[in-house]
Amino acid sequence: MSQALDDITILDFSHLLQGPFATMLLADMGAHVIKVERPGAGEMFRQLTFNNRWLGGSESPNFVAWNRNKKSIAIDLKSPEARALIHEIIPQVDVVVQNFRPGVLDRLGYGYEALSALHPGLIYCSGSGYGESGPYVDRPGQDLLIQGLTGLAAATGRGDGPPVPVGAGFADQVGAMNMVYGILTALHWRGRTGMGQEVKVNLLAGLLAHQAQELMSVLNFNENFERPRSGIGHPGMDAPFGIYETASGYLTIAMSPFATLLKVLEAPELAAFDDPKRLFEERDVVHRLLSEHTRRWQRADLLEALLKAGIWCGEIKTHLEVEQDPQVQHMKMITSYEHPAIGRVKAVAPAVELSKTPASIRTPSPSVGQHTAEVLRSLGIAEGVIASLIASKVIEQEAPAHRTAEAG
Repeated sequence: MSQALDDITILDFSHLLQGPFATMLLADMGAHVIKVERPGAGEMFRQLTFNNRWLGGSESPNFVAWNRNKKSIAIDLKSPEARALIHEIIPQVDVVVQNFRPGVLDRLGYGYEALSALHPGLIYCSGSGYGESGPYVDRPGQDLLIQGLTGLAAATGRGDGPPVPVGAGFADQVGAMNMVYGILTALHWRGRTGMGQEVKVNLLAGLLAHQAQELMSVLNFNENFERPRSGIGHPGMDAPFGIYETASGYLTIAMSPFATLLKVLEAPELAAFDDPKRLFEERDVVHRLLSEHTRRWQRADLLEALLKAGIWCGEIKTHLEVEQDPQVQHMKMITSYEHPAIGRVKAVAPAVELSKTPASIRTPSPSVGQHTAEVLRSLGIAEGVIASLIASKVIEQEAPAHRTAEAG
């Protein structure tokens, strides 16, 4: 089946999460992504895993999660022969993606100025932690650090406890979405003008932009949010907004008419709090008193009663419980496919639907250098040159090709 981006070729120098997630999203929509890796070890995420657990005994779930639908070539980027090889194939590439520290690829001869001189229509997307200049330019740009620097961690958690980061690589994933946004915008412009351009994304700016409403309020009133002790989900919200315990688990209650909630909980004694000022200033007290009532209910019964009354609410679920969620199952958001080193592996399906050119999982994450010869051959590099580069260890050709992913 035809896909929307199947005429786009991406040379992907990126590693870890931000860049690989961005290129995987584009690959799901059909883009041909050529992942450039170090010979031998490959990119860094191949060596990192959670709790020392490895899929199939050897594969990192972190790497497998972000690198489906790509081909891997293994090249020693520091060698002059590799630089000549990359320069030769650049005119056939539409997009370059990289998230090395600022200046690294420029010094090696793979920066925007060098590559765009060979291909004026090239779109070159760089991801960094803090931009490419300034006092933080040499700091490591890692997700947890960015959550702390942008106010997100300080605004999360209980008021009597420490700052709390989000339990996922949120800054990196926001950065990935911004990469995709920038690349697609640049592709659209090139389609109109024939001109390429440089796209720059950084984690600090991205996470600030995704807290626009919080910063709008704090900066213009010149007053920080004060986190409630009750752990209400957002420091700017009043009661009843938050998480509540029941006799059989937790549930969430969002913006809802307080009087209606009291009616469901049969708690008329709390009606005196039904005032916007009191619901904000005394939200910890209100949360405690409401919790005394919610704990008397079984979660399923309370959820049913609240939904019937039009209260905005939902269950708190673990990752394992999410798989069994009826809406998740209805949307087929948990899928699986065959991976030659792992067997059948469960994964999150593409999240964006297109009616005529749908996203798909076609191949699993590659082994290091699995497609080196295949890719170079397809880009017009002569067999003799490929053989010579393999012999001199400038490039590496690894395991036999993965079979096509069979999504289910």
